[in-house]
Amino acid sequence: MDNLTRKEMAEVMRDQLGYSHTSCAAMVDAFLDCMKNFLLVAKTDHSAANSATGKGSKTAKVAKAASIDNTIKLVHFGTFTVRDKQPRRGRNPRTGESLIIKPRKMVNFRPCKQLREQINE
Repeated sequence: MDNLTRKEMAEVMRDQLGYSHTSCAAMVDAFLDCMKNFLLVAKTDHSAANSATGKGSKTAKVAKAASIDNTIKLVHFGTFTVRDKQPRRGRNPRTGESLIIKPRKMVNFRPCKQLREQINE
């Protein structure tokens, strides 16, 4: 399966909606940036979401909801979640030296049932 680039997403939007290429590219970039920011907000730190988006706005509400359980669900598309990865033993491929990879957070995507069925047809 091929990767879908930002440019390809903008072209599909342009074909489907009829907007200019520049507008579609800006919408794709804004959407992906918002998704990244919302998913990476810490569970207990609501101030970052409120200061970045303004209190009372719809995006602030989404950021606050995402920061509580680190989940964003897009109907008929899928669910984005943040999960913690535990530290693990790894190896530097260049030197062969063994090292410990630090714990980190990772964004996970689970497509909805309809999207999975369309992909697997």
